[in-house]
Amino acid sequence: MRHASFEGHACPIARSLDRVGEWWSILILRDAFLGATRFEQFQKNLNIAPNTLTRRLNGLVEAGLLERHRYCERPPRDEYRLTAAGRDFRPVLWALLAWGNKHFASEGASVVVIDSETKRVADPMLVDRHSGAEMTMPRFRSVPGPAADAATRARLAGAGGEGK
Repeated sequence: MRHASFEGHACPIARSLDRVGEWWSILILRDAFLGATRFEQFQKNLNIAPNTLTRRLNGLVEAGLLERHRYCERPPRDEYRLTAAGRDFRPVLWALLAWGNKHFASEGASVVVIDSETKRVADPMLVDRHSGAEMTMPRFRSVPGPAADAATRARLAGAGGEGK
């Protein structure tokens, strides 16, 4: 069952979830980063029903995160490649991986990110590109942007704390 679209919603988090908020989509993107490009690869790696995979691949193409490239005319077969927007999702995956390892991997990390030069395990964090500062409270907080509507401005008016 499909939820109502967040396309017209003012919140960028809601709009992003409209494109990748379904778990299969995120796992498909994960596997695309690991080199999967073909339907059969995704299906085998994820053990996903063909109709579900078709629907999610189509959704990721429509959202502009993957693009189709025909590799066989008879029968017609496409592969799926990450777009620039899809490649920009990698830090989100690494943040989810680090968060999951920290909070939900009591048995230990099964996947980590490493620095290819030093071979050390990386510890992802969000850094402001302009100042180089780690983005933590209270220095950084969410405020209404120039395109914010009245509801967004009202919701963020008292924002400033973390889960009080």
